[in-house]
Amino acid sequence: MSEHSAPQTRHRLLVVEDEASIRALLETTLRLTGYEVSSADSGASALLEVERFGPDLVLLDVMLPDLDGFEVTRSMRAAGNDTPVLFLTARVDLSDRIAGLRSGGDDYVTKPFSIEEVLLRIQAILRRTGPEETAAGGAGGERTLLLFADLRLDPDAHEVHRGERYVPLSPTEFQLLGYLMANSNRVLSRAQIVRHVWGYDFAGDARIVETYVKYLRKKIDRFDPPLIHTVRGIGYCLRLPREHDQDRAAERAADR
Repeated sequence: MSEHSAPQTRHRLLVVEDEASIRALLETTLRLTGYEVSSADSGASALLEVERFGPDLVLLDVMLPDLDGFEVTRSMRAAGNDTPVLFLTARVDLSDRIAGLRSGGDDYVTKPFSIEEVLLRIQAILRRTGPEETAAGGAGGERTLLLFADLRLDPDAHEVHRGERYVPLSPTEFQLLGYLMANSNRVLSRAQIVRHVWGYDFAGDARIVETYVKYLRKKIDRFDPPLIHTVRGIGYCLRLPREHDQDRAAERAADR
C-alpha cells in the first residue's frame, strides 16, 4: 500500500456497515493504512458512535437495518454536526446519488467498490475539509481574505459574508466558492472544478458540480446582484452581471 501512505496525523474514521465481511475489510484496510477506526452496524448505533468517537469522516452504508444512511446524515446535520460523510451505496441511479448529497453527504462510492477508490476518496475529502493552510506567511503571517464585489471569504475563520450577512456553507460549498472567487471573471470548466474541489477524476460524473453550484446559488445569490453564472456548454464563472444578462432568469428557473 505504498501509494496510500499513513496520514501524518491519525485521522479518525467511523465505518457504518451492516454486512460484517465488508465492515471487517474496511476496518482492517483503514487501520493498515494508518487511520484510527471505529465501527457501527446500524443507524442508531452510528449516531451514538459519532458522539462518542468524534470521527473526522464517516463511511456510511445507505442500506441499514433501521435508519438508512440518508436519515443518519440528516440527523447529524440537524444536530449541528458537519463531519464529512462518504456514502457506500448499491444504488446507482443519479436521483439516489443526488438524494445523498442533498441529505448532507460529501461524496459517494457505489458497490461493489475498489478499496483503492475508497482510499482515494477518503484522502480527497479529508484534504478539502481539513484546516486551510495560511497562504501568506504561515502561522504568523498576514490574514488572507478573498474578496469579490460584496462577497468576503475568510479561510482562517472559515466564514463567508455577503455584505454584512453571514452565509453558512458546508466544507465542500466553501471549497467550491473559494475556487470560484480565486478565479473570478474566469470561466472554469466542470472538469477543472471537479479536479480542484473533489481532488481526483470523478469518473466523468461532473453532474455533482451542477448540484453543488445550485446549493451555492441558493445561499449566495439569494442576495442581489447574482454573482455565479453559467457559461452554457463550458462551465461556471463568478462575475458581476452584465448589462442585459439574458440567461439569468433561465438559470434561476432551472435551480428551483
